[in-house]
Amino acid sequence: MPQKFQNFINGQWVDAKSGKTSANRNPANWDDIVGLFPKSGKEDIDEAVKAARATYEKWRLMPAPARGDILRKIGDLLVKNKEDIAHEMTREMGKVLDETRGDVQEGIDTAYYAATEGRRLFGHTVPSELPNKFAMAIRVPIGVAGIITPWNFPMAIPTWGIFPAILSGNTVVFKPASDTPKTATTLVQIMMEAGIPEGVVNLVHGAGGEVGNAIVTHPDVDMILFTGSSEIGKQISRDASATLKRVSLELGGKNAQIVMDDADLELALDGVLWGAFGTTGQRCTATSRLILHENVYEKFMEMLVERTKRLKLGDGLHPTIDVGPCINEAQRRIVQSYVEIGKNEGAQLVCGGAIANQGDLAKGWFYEPTIFGNVKPTMRIAQEEIFGPVLSVIRTTSFEEAIGILNGTIYGLSSSLYTRDVNRAFAAIRDIQAGITYINVPTIGAEAHLPFGGVKQTGNGHREGGWAVYDFFTEWKSVYIDYSGRLQRAQIDNY
Repeated sequence: MPQKFQNFINGQWVDAKSGKTSANRNPANWDDIVGLFPKSGKEDIDEAVKAARATYEKWRLMPAPARGDILRKIGDLLVKNKEDIAHEMTREMGKVLDETRGDVQEGIDTAYYAATEGRRLFGHTVPSELPNKFAMAIRVPIGVAGIITPWNFPMAIPTWGIFPAILSGNTVVFKPASDTPKTATTLVQIMMEAGIPEGVVNLVHGAGGEVGNAIVTHPDVDMILFTGSSEIGKQISRDASATLKRVSLELGGKNAQIVMDDADLELALDGVLWGAFGTTGQRCTATSRLILHENVYEKFMEMLVERTKRLKLGDGLHPTIDVGPCINEAQRRIVQSYVEIGKNEGAQLVCGGAIANQGDLAKGWFYEPTIFGNVKPTMRIAQEEIFGPVLSVIRTTSFEEAIGILNGTIYGLSSSLYTRDVNRAFAAIRDIQAGITYINVPTIGAEAHLPFGGVKQTGNGHREGGWAVYDFFTEWKSVYIDYSGRLQRAQIDNY
């Protein structure tokens, strides 16, 4: 029988109130059941929020450096268990072992960075406009954070939210994606082993419609951090506004890599292959558009198609595999539907474009790495997020036109330019409308100590990662101390 897992509420592993479970399956082999996980609902969230609220009053009083010490221990345990976690993550969500090792490493990096922030939650001291008066601003925690995370980075992205939240003195109700509950459970187990007190982190499994909505609308949840689709993000923003919750949204992308005619083409080729087909294209930062200067278009396309056809699909646990499966059958159907859209729009299908279900691939949700050529910037496959191994290649005549094409979507997450011209590089940094810009690097590869996020409909202005996320998880409190011994009226007595 498959192993049965539970929710984690107030320091206890408990079944969902419904008593129901759902099977989590390996997307590379649908017959392989990873485990049975709770199908939770509003009552389970009520219990988790109650525990988080009660614990908050004690947790916020622990000195931040002491909270950081626990996060350092979490990082040490992640290091110790890195290989086992990576293997289970590949089995659960499909991406190849090198990528799941990187996913765990990002959690490690985030833990160690957060630990040091326990001694760096800086405030400000400023002069008062009145004599014998002291003025400063300090950071204080907010309360209960609802952390709702996706399946494509099931270790890294939860740590981006949970670690800064608890380091800042908040408590957490954590809802992982229903496609990757096992990695979330492992993370919480490690946090408990490191000494996180009961009630600080509460894990509730289940579907977004039931569990996610219950977190977003709960009156005792003070803030929401959500990573996922723009459509769901907009709904969360609407629902959370009823109680004026603080909301951080990290949403979709339609990222482009520009290759100019002076670029190192071999380097650019390595970049686009990694950016487009790493994680089977299932990244918000994936390279889904390639903008090629007309002078190198034909040559680069030949190089690209030849290398793409050599990519090997299969179970990511095998070291020779380059590309794993789509996360589930529904996502593969979406990919297939966009391939049909591209063909109907008149784009040239030059590689892939079909479900891969031969031999060992028959039991998984595999799709061939796919390339469309001669794509027009206004086509749907060049405008809408596909979240799969589909690359749209667009021809450009100039650097200025390429920047305009890159900026011509509703999204603005990641961007990339390959060139040897330093002037173009700095112009691109200035003119590209995106939260992240890479020069001679693909659109993927963000590091844990820098802000992560986008502009336009990629998010609502907040940032995950680095120092910036601590602005989301803390409030500023201004403090005035008057030691003059008399009433001093600001803006009145001093002028």
